[in-house]
Amino acid sequence: MSTGTLGARRAKIAARTLRTDRWWFAPMLNAAGLTLFLVYGLVRIFHDSSYWVEDFHYLAPFYSPCLSNSCAPGASQFLGTPIPALPAWMSPAMIVLVLPGGFRATCYYYRKTYYRAFWFSPPACAVAEPHKLYSGETRFPLIFQNIHRYFFYLAVLVAAILTYDAIDAFHGKDGGLGIGLGTLVLLANVVLIWAYTLGCHSCRSITGGRLNHFSRHPIRYWAWTQVSWLNARHQLFAWLSLFSVMIADLYVWLVASGTITDLRIIN
Repeated sequence: MSTGTLGARRAKIAARTLRTDRWWFAPMLNAAGLTLFLVYGLVRIFHDSSYWVEDFHYLAPFYSPCLSNSCAPGASQFLGTPIPALPAWMSPAMIVLVLPGGFRATCYYYRKTYYRAFWFSPPACAVAEPHKLYSGETRFPLIFQNIHRYFFYLAVLVAAILTYDAIDAFHGKDGGLGIGLGTLVLLANVVLIWAYTLGCHSCRSITGGRLNHFSRHPIRYWAWTQVSWLNARHQLFAWLSLFSVMIADLYVWLVASGTITDLRIIN
Protein backbone atom coordinates (compact mmCIF):
# COMPACT_ATOMS: atom_id res chain seq x y z
CA MET A 1 0.00 0.00 0.00
CA SER A 2 1.34 3.42 -0.88
CA THR A 3 2.02 6.00 1.80
CA GLY A 4 2.25 9.76 2.23
CA THR A 5 0.08 11.97 0.06
CA LEU A 6 -0.65 8.96 -2.16
CA GLY A 7 -2.02 6.88 0.72
CA ALA A 8 -5.29 5.01 0.34
CA ARG A 9 -7.17 7.35 2.67
CA ARG A 10 -5.95 10.54 1.06
CA ALA A 11 -7.40 12.49 -1.84
CA LYS A 12 -6.20 11.12 -5.15
CA ILE A 13 -4.17 13.71 -7.03
CA ALA A 14 -1.95 13.25 -10.04
CA ALA A 15 0.69 15.72 -8.85
CA ARG A 16 3.38 14.69 -6.40
CA THR A 17 2.42 17.71 -4.28
CA LEU A 18 0.27 20.82 -4.50
CA ARG A 19 2.86 22.91 -2.70
CA THR A 20 4.01 25.96 -4.63
CA ASP A 21 6.91 27.02 -2.39
CA ARG A 22 10.52 25.87 -2.73
CA TRP A 23 10.00 22.83 -0.49
CA TRP A 24 13.07 21.14 -1.99
CA PHE A 25 15.48 23.87 -0.85
CA ALA A 26 15.77 22.82 2.82
CA PRO A 27 16.47 19.12 2.07
CA MET A 28 19.01 20.15 -0.58
CA LEU A 29 20.75 22.53 1.83
CA ASN A 30 20.81 19.87 4.56
CA ALA A 31 22.24 17.31 2.15
CA ALA A 32 24.98 19.74 1.14
CA GLY A 33 25.89 20.49 4.77
CA LEU A 34 26.00 16.85 5.83
CA THR A 35 27.96 15.86 2.72
CA LEU A 36 30.54 18.58 3.39
CA PHE A 37 31.05 17.31 6.92
CA LEU A 38 31.26 13.67 5.85
CA VAL A 39 33.81 14.45 3.13
CA TYR A 40 35.94 16.45 5.56
CA GLY A 41 35.69 13.67 8.13
CA LEU A 42 36.82 11.01 5.66
CA VAL A 43 39.77 13.11 4.55
CA ARG A 44 40.72 13.86 8.14
CA ILE A 45 40.67 10.33 9.50
CA PHE A 46 42.91 9.10 6.69
CA HIS A 47 45.24 12.09 6.97
CA ASP A 48 46.77 10.67 10.11
CA SER A 49 48.96 13.62 11.12
CA SER A 50 48.96 17.27 12.24
CA TYR A 51 46.47 16.91 15.08
CA TRP A 52 48.61 17.89 18.09
CA VAL A 53 50.34 21.23 18.75
CA GLU A 54 52.85 20.58 21.51
CA ASP A 55 53.67 24.25 22.17
CA PHE A 56 50.10 25.23 23.04
CA HIS A 57 48.55 21.84 23.85
CA TYR A 58 46.03 22.02 21.02
CA LEU A 59 44.47 18.63 20.29
CA ALA A 60 42.21 18.31 17.25
CA PRO A 61 38.69 17.21 18.29
CA PHE A 62 38.62 14.42 15.70
CA TYR A 63 41.54 12.79 17.53
CA SER A 64 40.39 13.32 21.10
CA PRO A 65 40.85 11.24 23.14
CA CYS A 66 43.92 9.76 21.47
CA LEU A 67 44.25 6.34 23.10
CA SER A 68 46.63 4.39 20.87
CA ASN A 69 50.36 3.92 20.93
CA SER A 70 50.20 5.27 17.39
CA CYS A 71 49.27 8.73 18.73
CA ALA A 72 51.67 11.62 18.45
CA PRO A 73 53.84 12.05 21.57
CA GLY A 74 51.96 14.10 24.16
CA ALA A 75 48.57 13.82 22.48
CA SER A 76 47.31 11.07 24.79
CA GLN A 77 47.66 13.23 27.91
CA PHE A 78 46.07 11.94 31.13
CA LEU A 79 44.24 8.93 29.64
CA GLY A 80 47.34 7.16 28.43
CA THR A 81 47.46 4.69 25.54
CA PRO A 82 45.50 1.54 26.47
CA ILE A 83 45.15 0.61 22.78
CA PRO A 84 48.22 -0.88 21.05
CA ALA A 85 49.74 0.50 17.87
CA LEU A 86 47.33 0.50 14.94
CA PRO A 87 47.85 -0.87 11.43
CA ALA A 88 49.29 1.55 8.90
CA TRP A 89 45.91 2.04 7.20
CA MET A 90 44.13 2.90 10.46
CA SER A 91 44.24 6.17 12.42
CA PRO A 92 43.28 6.89 16.07
CA ALA A 93 40.43 9.07 14.78
CA MET A 94 38.64 5.98 13.47
CA ILE A 95 38.29 4.75 17.05
CA VAL A 96 37.38 8.13 18.53
CA LEU A 97 34.66 9.11 16.07
CA VAL A 98 32.56 6.00 16.71
CA LEU A 99 31.12 7.57 19.87
CA PRO A 100 30.13 11.09 18.73
CA GLY A 101 29.32 9.71 15.27
CA GLY A 102 26.93 7.17 16.73
CA PHE A 103 25.32 9.83 18.91
CA ARG A 104 24.69 12.16 15.99
CA ALA A 105 23.64 9.43 13.56
CA THR A 106 20.91 8.25 15.95
CA CYS A 107 19.88 11.77 17.07
CA TYR A 108 16.19 12.50 16.51
CA TYR A 109 16.92 15.72 14.63
CA TYR A 110 19.63 14.26 12.41
CA ARG A 111 17.44 11.27 11.64
CA LYS A 112 14.76 13.59 10.29
CA THR A 113 17.39 15.53 8.38
CA TYR A 114 19.10 12.71 6.55
CA TYR A 115 15.88 10.74 6.06
CA ARG A 116 14.57 13.72 4.09
CA ALA A 117 17.83 14.78 2.46
CA PHE A 118 19.11 11.40 1.26
CA TRP A 119 16.30 8.85 1.50
CA PHE A 120 13.38 11.16 0.63
CA SER A 121 11.33 9.57 3.39
CA PRO A 122 9.54 11.91 3.02
CA PRO A 123 11.45 14.72 1.24
CA ALA A 124 9.20 17.38 2.87
CA CYS A 125 5.83 17.84 4.52
CA ALA A 126 2.90 17.21 2.15
CA VAL A 127 5.23 15.76 -0.50
CA ALA A 128 4.84 12.10 -1.40
CA GLU A 129 7.83 9.88 -0.89
CA PRO A 130 8.95 7.52 -3.68
CA HIS A 131 8.91 4.43 -1.45
CA LYS A 132 5.97 2.06 -1.73
CA LEU A 133 6.46 0.48 1.69
CA TYR A 134 7.06 2.08 5.06
CA SER A 135 8.10 0.20 8.18
CA GLY A 136 9.42 3.12 10.21
CA GLU A 137 12.19 2.15 12.61
CA THR A 138 10.78 -1.26 13.49
CA ARG A 139 12.98 -3.39 11.24
CA PHE A 140 16.66 -3.91 10.50
CA PRO A 141 18.72 -1.76 10.18
CA LEU A 142 16.75 1.26 11.44
CA ILE A 143 15.63 -0.53 14.58
CA PHE A 144 19.12 0.20 15.93
CA GLN A 145 18.17 3.90 16.07
CA ASN A 146 16.64 3.04 19.44
CA ILE A 147 20.09 2.82 21.05
CA HIS A 148 20.35 6.61 20.90
CA ARG A 149 19.81 6.93 24.65
CA TYR A 150 22.92 4.83 25.30
CA PHE A 151 25.02 6.86 22.90
CA PHE A 152 23.95 9.90 24.94
CA TYR A 153 25.92 8.69 27.96
CA LEU A 154 28.97 8.12 25.79
CA ALA A 155 28.54 11.56 24.21
CA VAL A 156 28.61 13.15 27.67
CA LEU A 157 31.93 11.41 28.26
CA VAL A 158 33.32 12.74 24.98
CA ALA A 159 32.10 16.26 25.80
CA ALA A 160 33.83 16.05 29.18
CA ILE A 161 37.10 15.05 27.50
CA LEU A 162 36.79 17.90 25.00
CA THR A 163 36.25 20.22 27.97
CA TYR A 164 39.54 19.04 29.42
CA ASP A 165 41.19 19.69 26.05
CA ALA A 166 39.81 23.23 25.95
CA ILE A 167 41.07 23.96 29.47
CA ASP A 168 44.46 22.44 28.67
CA ALA A 169 44.67 24.71 25.63
CA PHE A 170 45.17 27.66 28.02
CA HIS A 171 48.83 26.79 27.79
CA GLY A 172 51.64 29.18 26.98
CA LYS A 173 54.61 28.35 24.80
CA ASP A 174 56.92 29.03 27.73
CA GLY A 175 54.66 27.28 30.22
CA GLY A 176 52.05 28.81 32.50
CA LEU A 177 48.91 30.54 31.31
CA GLY A 178 48.59 31.19 27.62
CA ILE A 179 45.72 32.17 25.35
CA GLY A 180 45.67 32.04 21.59
CA LEU A 181 43.05 32.08 18.88
CA GLY A 182 43.15 28.29 18.98
CA THR A 183 42.26 28.39 22.68
CA LEU A 184 39.15 30.42 21.94
CA VAL A 185 38.20 28.21 18.98
CA LEU A 186 38.41 25.05 21.10
CA LEU A 187 36.52 26.74 23.93
CA ALA A 188 33.70 27.90 21.65
CA ASN A 189 33.49 24.41 20.18
CA VAL A 190 33.11 22.70 23.54
CA VAL A 191 30.39 25.17 24.61
CA LEU A 192 28.40 24.34 21.47
CA ILE A 193 29.05 20.61 21.93
CA TRP A 194 27.58 20.78 25.46
CA ALA A 195 24.60 22.85 24.24
CA TYR A 196 23.84 20.23 21.60
CA THR A 197 24.45 17.22 23.87
CA LEU A 198 22.43 18.47 26.84
CA GLY A 199 19.60 19.56 24.53
CA CYS A 200 19.15 15.94 23.46
CA HIS A 201 15.66 14.49 23.84
CA SER A 202 17.09 11.66 25.91
CA CYS A 203 18.61 14.15 28.35
CA ARG A 204 15.25 15.88 28.69
CA SER A 205 13.64 12.55 29.48
CA ILE A 206 16.33 11.75 32.06
CA THR A 207 15.98 15.07 33.89
CA GLY A 208 12.18 15.27 33.93
CA GLY A 209 10.88 11.83 33.10
CA ARG A 210 8.83 9.62 35.44
CA LEU A 211 7.83 12.55 37.64
CA ASN A 212 4.20 13.23 38.50
CA HIS A 213 4.81 16.35 40.59
CA PHE A 214 7.55 18.77 39.67
CA SER A 215 6.81 20.73 42.85
CA ARG A 216 8.25 17.85 44.90
CA HIS A 217 11.48 17.83 42.89
CA PRO A 218 12.61 21.47 42.52
CA ILE A 219 16.18 20.61 41.48
CA ARG A 220 15.08 18.24 38.76
CA TYR A 221 12.45 20.72 37.65
CA TRP A 222 15.11 23.43 37.31
CA ALA A 223 17.34 21.05 35.34
CA TRP A 224 14.41 20.05 33.14
CA THR A 225 13.61 23.69 32.32
CA GLN A 226 17.22 24.36 31.33
CA VAL A 227 17.37 21.24 29.17
CA SER A 228 13.98 22.12 27.65
CA TRP A 229 15.34 25.52 26.64
CA LEU A 230 18.23 23.82 24.86
CA ASN A 231 15.92 21.18 23.41
CA ALA A 232 13.75 23.85 21.78
CA ARG A 233 16.92 24.98 19.95
CA HIS A 234 18.24 21.50 19.27
CA GLN A 235 18.27 22.01 15.52
CA LEU A 236 20.29 25.20 15.84
CA PHE A 237 22.90 23.68 18.14
CA ALA A 238 23.04 20.51 16.04
CA TRP A 239 24.26 22.52 13.06
CA LEU A 240 26.41 24.98 15.01
CA SER A 241 28.22 22.20 16.87
CA LEU A 242 28.62 20.14 13.69
CA PHE A 243 30.50 22.95 11.98
CA SER A 244 32.27 24.18 15.11
CA VAL A 245 33.92 20.79 15.63
CA MET A 246 34.98 20.77 11.97
CA ILE A 247 36.34 24.33 12.18
CA ALA A 248 38.18 23.61 15.45
CA ASP A 249 39.69 20.46 13.99
CA LEU A 250 40.71 22.26 10.80
CA TYR A 251 42.30 25.10 12.76
CA VAL A 252 44.46 22.71 14.79
CA TRP A 253 45.33 20.87 11.58
CA LEU A 254 46.54 24.08 9.93
CA VAL A 255 48.55 25.18 12.98
CA ALA A 256 50.08 21.75 13.55
CA SER A 257 51.08 21.43 9.90
CA GLY A 258 52.71 24.88 9.91
CA THR A 259 50.28 26.22 7.31
CA ILE A 260 49.28 29.09 9.60
CA THR A 261 50.65 30.55 12.83
CA ASP A 262 48.47 30.68 15.90
CA LEU A 263 47.51 34.21 16.85
CA ARG A 264 48.66 34.61 20.44
CA ILE A 265 46.86 36.91 22.86
CA ILE A 266 48.74 36.00 26.04
CA ASN A 267 52.09 34.15 26.11
